[in-house]
Amino acid sequence: MSAVTDAVPVAAPSSALGQSVHDSLVVARRNLIRMSRIPEMVIFGLIQPIMFVVLFTYVFGGSMQIGGSTSATDYKNFLMAGIFAQTVTFATASSGAGIADDMHKGLIDRFRSLPMARGAVLTGRTLADLVQTALTLLVLATVALLVGWRVGSDGGTNAGKVLGAFGLLLLLGYAFTWIGALIGLSVRTPEAATSGGLIWLFPVTFISNAFVDTGNMTPWLRHIAEWNPFSATVQACRVLFANPGQSPSDAWPMVHPVWASLIYSLLIILIFRTLAVRKYRSATA
Repeated sequence: MSAVTDAVPVAAPSSALGQSVHDSLVVARRNLIRMSRIPEMVIFGLIQPIMFVVLFTYVFGGSMQIGGSTSATDYKNFLMAGIFAQTVTFATASSGAGIADDMHKGLIDRFRSLPMARGAVLTGRTLADLVQTALTLLVLATVALLVGWRVGSDGGTNAGKVLGAFGLLLLLGYAFTWIGALIGLSVRTPEAATSGGLIWLFPVTFISNAFVDTGNMTPWLRHIAEWNPFSATVQACRVLFANPGQSPSDAWPMVHPVWASLIYSLLIILIFRTLAVRKYRSATA
C-alpha cells in the first residue's frame, strides 16, 4: 500500500479562493449549457419585458405626467430605466425555481458529495442567471430603441455613463438572484419558489419611481418609494442615461443615486449570499 502511495504523485492543493472560483465557473458552465438546450426558457424570459415596454409605452404613454408634461415621448424616456430594472429583478423568480428544481431532483445532494467549494453551486447558478439577464437586457434595449427611447433626451451623456447604467442594472439583478437562491432553498417545489419569488417583487417594483413620479404619491408612500433600493438604481440609470427624472427630493438615495445603488446592491449580495450558503449547508445535510 505504501509503495502505491509513493508511486502516485500528489497534486499540491490549490488555494481555497482559487478552487471556489474554478468550481463556480464549472457550475455556471453547466447551467449555461442547460439553458442553451432549452431555448424556450430564454424566449419566454424575453416576452414579458417586451410586453411591458409596449403596453406601458402605448397604453399609458399619454396619461402620465412627468415634470408637468403629459408628453408620450417624455414618459417613454422616463419609463425605460424602470422597465430595465424590473426586468433584471424579475429574473429572481426563475433563479429560485431553478435551484428549487435542482433540490427537488437531488442534484444538489450529488454536487455536495463532490470535493468542491460549498458556495460554488449557488455562485455558479447565479452567474449563469446573470449571463441570461445580460442577454435579455441587450434585447430589451434594442426594443426600447425601436419604440423611440433615446439616451441624452434630457441633457448630455456619453458611452461610459450608459455602460455604467447597464452595469448597475446587472449588479442589482445579480444581488436579487441571491434572494431568489435563498427562497429556492427554503421551499419544497419549483412552483412554490416561483410564487415566493414574485410575491415580494411586485410591491418592491411598483412602490418605487419606476413607472410614476414619486412626487405624486402621498408623503408616507413617497418616503418608502424613495428609500427603496430598487428606486435608487432606477434613478441612477436615469441620471446616467440623461433621461427625465422624478420631482426633486431631499432623500439621500435620490440625491446620490449612483452611490446608493452600489451600496444597496453590495449589501444585498453580502447579506443574502451569506444566508443562502448557510441554508445550502443545512438544507442538503
